Amino acid sequence: MAADLSLAGRVLAGDARAVARAISLVEDEHPDGAALIGQVHASTGKAYVVGITGAPGAGKSTLVDRLTAEIRRAGLTVGIIAVDPSSPFTGGAILGDRIRMSVHAQDEGVFIRSMATRGHLGGLARATGDAALILDAAGKDIVIIETVGVGQDEVDVVKTADVSVLVLVPGTGDDVQAIKAGIMEIADIFAVNKADREGADRTVQAVAANLSLQAFGPDEWRPPILKTEATTGAGVPELWDTISRFRQHSATHATTRRRARQEVRLRDLLGAAFMRRVERALPPDEFARIVDRIAAREIDPYSAADQIMNRTLAAAAAESSSGPDNR
Repeated sequence: MAADLSLAGRVLAGDARAVARAISLVEDEHPDGAALIGQVHASTGKAYVVGITGAPGAGKSTLVDRLTAEIRRAGLTVGIIAVDPSSPFTGGAILGDRIRMSVHAQDEGVFIRSMATRGHLGGLARATGDAALILDAAGKDIVIIETVGVGQDEVDVVKTADVSVLVLVPGTGDDVQAIKAGIMEIADIFAVNKADREGADRTVQAVAANLSLQAFGPDEWRPPILKTEATTGAGVPELWDTISRFRQHSATHATTRRRARQEVRLRDLLGAAFMRRVERALPPDEFARIVDRIAAREIDPYSAADQIMNRTLAAAAAESSSGPDNR
């Protein structure tokens, strides 16, 4: 079934109900969702995507709420994707960040959507990138993605966002976590939140010490370290100013960064499409039996992969040669 053309048109017109419906389609991996992305894709590329990541309890949702208010004061519209853990019973989001951001619920210039990870690692739901595209197509000036909060695994945000803000909190070991590879490397801006707590200066110093070990060119962006208090709003205007400065600084490299993200996305889609082909090519439970053979040392994983590849390609060739009437 083809995607509803009127739905795409309503998304492009900024209709909130249509945007919500469109995000549901891509989140459910419905064929109509892919078709809709195809219809609106040419109208995207205007929104600036801000990734907010950090460990659980860092106050990301409250910070996003305050940051949204600051952006709205600047006269810009905002789309928020809050990625939450999945309910083990329904598969839906269980934290409900929209409740914490309810102050913006009546603001037509703000659209908030909670998305469940549904077991996807890396801090983001699989459909997050498509949801950001839909908000972009709907005319939002700024799209904020708040990751689920899983610590050092939250590196996927850099594949989706134009700028990545890493939120740390003193007194919970984040100063140690921050100096570890991976999560440290994705940050364009560091925000030490709950800065009124004891140990905030120590966390700033720990991050600064790590940055001092890295070589930055004269024109290269050196990630700044800001102190914020999301509950009071202290430091949030400075955070928004810094995000704006990064946007201006990286404008000459924005095309390269976005191209790299599109390549990653395309590779992900190709991998998922191939696995669907594999599942169609192999008899039921055959994949599990192959895994059992590998575990029993009856076959090595490389040989198994080659066999699966050959069988999948042969099945695809047979399907293609059979003609459209026999598919």
